[in-house]
Amino acid sequence: MHDQIAGTIRAQIMAGKLKPGDRIPVEHELMAKYRCSRMTVNKAISALVAMALIERRKRAGSFVARPRIHFAALTIPDIRQEIESRGATYTFKLLSKDYRRPKSMDPELMSVPPTASILFMKCLHLAGESVFALEERYINLHAVPEASSTDFSAVPPGTWLLTHVPWTEAEHRISATSAGGLSRQLGVKKDVPCLVLERKTWRGADTVTYVRHIFPRSDFDLIARFGSASDTPAAEGAPRQTRR
Repeated sequence: MHDQIAGTIRAQIMAGKLKPGDRIPVEHELMAKYRCSRMTVNKAISALVAMALIERRKRAGSFVARPRIHFAALTIPDIRQEIESRGATYTFKLLSKDYRRPKSMDPELMSVPPTASILFMKCLHLAGESVFALEERYINLHAVPEASSTDFSAVPPGTWLLTHVPWTEAEHRISATSAGGLSRQLGVKKDVPCLVLERKTWRGADTVTYVRHIFPRSDFDLIARFGSASDTPAAEGAPRQTRR
């Protein structure tokens, strides 16, 4: 019976008969209509809440939920695979490498113990002769001590982390900028637009890494595939070069 009640209300919402913000019948009305117990009605309402179709408001009742904006989360791309999948020759260059302490860093970048050591690297990813991305990478050696003995001049840090270090959560931030003071390293003029992709990854409560990728030129876009709020997102999104 609770499936029948939930299904009827869901159909009314999907058909537009019940619109966002509309109040659905109160429990005693549904009990009378379907000749069922309060527990049955409560199970039906709970199922609709779990589908994100309705929301309960304390002392006010249950209402059709207003649509929420869901942003697709990008998967973590392997830049080498992305370049080679286009038929281009991939080259990696480690420009610099040093060790830092948390007190010398912006605390917004990484949340790490005050005694932790942080590995910082600046790298270039090239597709053929052109710069595909400039990478600025921080790795928390408290969470990933193996990184301190890894030869990152031979293997890109992103590739190594994807294959060696499990992570539980990631956050992306996408923005745009001009090449500015990085123009020489990027191989473009200072006023050339660039896409910036920042990412943090965590393993439990520990920040594993923070990375900032800068992609020169304006011929990149980001593609992601995702489901509705009630589905499990299936997202994909390395920077893609637009065919022009």
